[in-house]
Amino acid sequence: MRNKVEAALDEIRPNLMADGGNVQLVDVKEGVVTVRLLGACGGCPMASMTLRHGIEQVLKEKAPEVKEVIAV
Repeated sequence: MRNKVEAALDEIRPNLMADGGNVQLVDVKEGVVTVRLLGACGGCPMASMTLRHGIEQVLKEKAPEVKEVIAV
């Protein structure tokens, strides 16, 4: 599953980078993906929306085993 998650994040990164941000995979365990939002994404007031409606949605589409995505 980790490879699927990395591939999905690679698809998302260009959009985040266009706004000065990025995402780093921290861990994948039992369907829970832990990520770290970097750059502009780290302090953005819309970060939780980006996480839920952007990153989590794409990861669940590409890797249906993903149950939840959390940011640290």
